[in-house]
Amino acid sequence: MYKYEIIIYWSKDDNAFIAEVPELSGCMADGATTAEAVNNVEKVISEWIETAKELGREIPEPKGRLRFA
Repeated sequence: MYKYEIIIYWSKDDNAFIAEVPELSGCMADGATTAEAVNNVEKVISEWIETAKELGREIPEPKGRLRFA
């Protein structure tokens, strides 16, 4: 399990819960339930990190809860 913040919200357009990882650009997944969305996004996080390593890109350190002004 990764320690990146995951934001979960309902998308009426997609008729699904969306799990988004703000620290990893473009990293998100959906699911019929919040648990399914989180499970799916954990797989996507692994794939995101694996791809970043293959491309030699920097992998951000998890910062925990992000704060907005």
